[in-house]
Amino acid sequence: MLVHVYPYVGPEAVRRRALSSPRGAPVTSLQDVATWLHRHPEARSEGATYVVDVAGRLLLAPRRSEHVACAGGADVLAAGELRFAHRGAGFFVAELSNLSTGYCPDVSCWDAVAWASRGLGVSLPEGFTASMCFRRCVACAEVNLVKEGWFVCVFCEADLPATWNVAPRRHVALGGS
Repeated sequence: MLVHVYPYVGPEAVRRRALSSPRGAPVTSLQDVATWLHRHPEARSEGATYVVDVAGRLLLAPRRSEHVACAGGADVLAAGELRFAHRGAGFFVAELSNLSTGYCPDVSCWDAVAWASRGLGVSLPEGFTASMCFRRCVACAEVNLVKEGWFVCVFCEADLPATWNVAPRRHVALGGS
């Protein structure tokens, strides 16, 4: 599967500060999820920050962490927020988004999230429960969060492109296909 690589596009001062913060914890099994939630009980109500690193691993950090800190300053395949909930003796993902103003990932990053979550033993929604649409204005170069399908720059009122354009396109293959 070919997936998009997202570089950090947020403020440089945030990136520099975040590099001294702990990197997100890799989560590759149901036991990893349970251990992480035990160490971060506030995540059950607040949710968590996540990224999928370029190796295709899901990394979790406390909700108020910067995505760039969770990623250790590296490029990602997906970024956003999620919240686990209990179901019987296990967990499921109750809320999941691509909300990251540092990486501004396209909704197509869902494929990387689903791939990284395989084998976790945690069910996911069928897509993002909240999807964000980011675009860079070609007139003023500012990044916009498109709301209600209104593709107009909030900074200069120019029309925004229909397709994702926040950073140059780069792709990697996950799973050898």
